[in-house]
Amino acid sequence: MLKKIVFSIILFFPINALALIEVDITRGNLDPLPLAVSPLSIDEVSRKKFEQILENENIGSEISLIVENNLRTSGLFNPLDKNAFLQAPEIANLKPRFEDWNLIKAQALITGKVNFVNDKLRVEFRLWDVLAAKEMMALAFTTVPTNWRRVGHIISDKVYERLTGEKGYFDTRIIYVAEEGPKTLRIKKLAIMDQDGANNKFLTLGNELVLTPRFNPTSQMVTYLSYFKNMPRVYLLDIETGTQEVVGDFPGMTFAPRFSPDGKKIIMSFAKDGKSDIYTMNLENRLVERITNHPSIDTSPSYSPDGKYITFNSDRSGYQQIYVMRSDGSNVRRISFGNGLYGTPVWSPRGDLIAFTKLHKGKFYIGVMRTDGKGERLLTENYYQEAPSWSPNGRVLIFYRETKTNSKGEGFSAKLWSIDLTGYNERLIKTETDASDPSWSSLLSN
Repeated sequence: MLKKIVFSIILFFPINALALIEVDITRGNLDPLPLAVSPLSIDEVSRKKFEQILENENIGSEISLIVENNLRTSGLFNPLDKNAFLQAPEIANLKPRFEDWNLIKAQALITGKVNFVNDKLRVEFRLWDVLAAKEMMALAFTTVPTNWRRVGHIISDKVYERLTGEKGYFDTRIIYVAEEGPKTLRIKKLAIMDQDGANNKFLTLGNELVLTPRFNPTSQMVTYLSYFKNMPRVYLLDIETGTQEVVGDFPGMTFAPRFSPDGKKIIMSFAKDGKSDIYTMNLENRLVERITNHPSIDTSPSYSPDGKYITFNSDRSGYQQIYVMRSDGSNVRRISFGNGLYGTPVWSPRGDLIAFTKLHKGKFYIGVMRTDGKGERLLTENYYQEAPSWSPNGRVLIFYRETKTNSKGEGFSAKLWSIDLTGYNERLIKTETDASDPSWSSLLSN
């Protein structure tokens, strides 16, 4: 269960003040900002207390390492080697010698300290502009000691936001399908982890097939599709309490549901009488409403963040393309016109783009386009990859990729990958097992 973190503001400079870097979504940041993350200092009494509670010798260094790794994996920052630091952490936190940090080419500096206060973990951190020799931000957090990893993620988010002007995405979780076994006999479990791969936990036992979990944008609630006695069944799962609820059985279900932006409805598609249409269900009264009524196959619906529009894919033009319509099913218009087949459209939380999967000439692409279909950009290509999911700030996509098997069916794997909206910084997300169908949560600290 998530433990509350209390924020106390020591000093705060406005977030819209001049940022050291600007994120260019069309080009990518090819010159990451040199940044120094000093280990958080800790007094001896607090060190011994945390060692007893957490069996952790230096929680200050561990928190700073989380911050360093988060900022590095964003692709926008270049954390400098700690062996080059000339100033001790406890002194740097009080008053940095900016000439020492300038000497190692740092443009920004993060310092801080950790204390054990009234059985609570208290973490202070400061962000410094080395070039201007001034403090940019200072904050303090108080929480239970076991919550130390989340503190590292929240610091990362605050630094990311202050330096880029964009919300961070580090204090989040990813739910996915954990896969094991040969390709013809896969065991699939629901699993969840922090966005950096830590705290992995299995949520189902693997005795039933689970598919395409999706986070509620407003809470830690998940909807997913499972097969019960070969019948597609939609479930709701509260991650915090473990409470599971059956929404209903849906014969002919073709794609797992997604939540509406307010979390009060789910939208889904299922087949009947040889065609597939899109439906919504009100989660309070279980009323089902049909949104499309067309002889084609309409599937993979996703709401715009304001809830006014829905994107989906359909073969009503003769082959699979992406469409947009109003949330009541009116004003349907096709927006994809490139070569190939388009599928799994997902509206960005920023509202400006739609991510998609594209199949063209035997290759699968993950791409984005504007909501009118213009400005299509293909970010990555591979043998097989699909199911993009947005980070809550709309700057990163996570998806899954499968490998080819040999003639004996050997060598198959499914892994999670992420890529920046720019098409840069593609990286493998480490998981304990094979993994597919990822979904990114909203910020936990909101």
